[in-house]
Amino acid sequence: MKAIVVGSGGREHALAWKLLRSPQVTEVVCIPGNGGTALLAGCRNVAMADTEADGIARCALVNNMSFVLVGPEQPLAEGLADALKAQGIKVFGPSKAGAQIEASKAWAKALMAEAKVPTAAAAVFTDAERAIAHLQQQSTPIVVKADGLAAGKGVTVASTVDEAIAAIQTAFSGQFGAAGERVVIEEFLQGQEVSVLAVTDGQTIRPLLPAQDHKQVGEGDTGPNTGGMGAYAPTPVMPTELLNRVQIEILEPTLKALQARGIDYCGVLYAGLIVTPAGDPKVIEFNCRFGDPETQAVLPLLETPLEDIVMACCEKKLDRLPPFSWKNAASACVVMAAEGYPGPCKKGLSIDGIANVEADDADVVVFHAGTRLSQEGLMSTGGRVLGVSAIAPDFSAALAKAYRAVDNIQFPGSYYRRDIGHRVKGITHQGITS
Repeated sequence: MKAIVVGSGGREHALAWKLLRSPQVTEVVCIPGNGGTALLAGCRNVAMADTEADGIARCALVNNMSFVLVGPEQPLAEGLADALKAQGIKVFGPSKAGAQIEASKAWAKALMAEAKVPTAAAAVFTDAERAIAHLQQQSTPIVVKADGLAAGKGVTVASTVDEAIAAIQTAFSGQFGAAGERVVIEEFLQGQEVSVLAVTDGQTIRPLLPAQDHKQVGEGDTGPNTGGMGAYAPTPVMPTELLNRVQIEILEPTLKALQARGIDYCGVLYAGLIVTPAGDPKVIEFNCRFGDPETQAVLPLLETPLEDIVMACCEKKLDRLPPFSWKNAASACVVMAAEGYPGPCKKGLSIDGIANVEADDADVVVFHAGTRLSQEGLMSTGGRVLGVSAIAPDFSAALAKAYRAVDNIQFPGSYYRRDIGHRVKGITHQGITS
């Protein structure tokens, strides 16, 4: 079996790595991939944009690929899955119509209302004046979201009215392009965030292990939101009985609402949830793909071959697949970012120490998020550079392993949060940034 993984981040490295852990998978092509996938045995990178549908289709057909797994949301929102399926290629990733669940927060809110899915009260606006007038009648904190895809920078949790007004004005100023032409203003939901990544063939839907992400850049959950500074799984915030409620109250009704709109959804339906102080799950947002860095925490625990899950979804046979099998362990991922992230940051930084930390402990794997392999060695290419993942019998041990590895990886000005897992376990790491 051979596969294409579309994308260039840590999530895509983790997907390629997991596929190649199976003897059934002989080759993975990453488009465009990164420095980590370039070093992964059995994997090769193809330098092509992740939205280049014709080129990806040619690669799949010429190389007789079993399926294409699309990692990022942007190519899905632009219709990559539709273009590939039109040429008879199996694709794990929803159509352009299905990807609206992430590409338009207003669309997703309307779908949730139809499905009677529990979520935050919200209002949608197409001009700043009406949005601000509505805002001034609400209490704070309050959430302001650009409607479309804004590279993870379109959401503001405002603690004051002035901060919320600034977020509205930023969206309508054109900073986010078309993504900011509409704004969604939502009530702020109190509680603990949980990420539930579910896989579906359009008829059956099954959750993977629940994870907890750490979105804010600063320790103690302070500072601006990022793409994610770390994650761990399975989070005890969502025990089995609560995950069953999510299945019945959120995942299945959402899938039925998609079906009612004529959308044949195949891929990941990622529910970003809040578990309220009363213990009830509510949806913050839906995404149309694997989460990042949650994937880097969840996949090391998965024992069911990933390609079996993907093929079952592509062939509408998910109901025939046995229950997913998981390691009886805990997993943690700590993101190492470049200095200045999520703002402007330096690129082209030399990275050292990865091979040694992976050789020292088989339960540690370093997933590359923003790297490239050059003649000079491994270099950084973005804000989130690495995701250092580890598994162990419990969270304390998994986090300790991950942080030991972080302490032995070097690139100038690297930054990481030292308190991944603090919201549940009260665990902190007393290391310092390099």
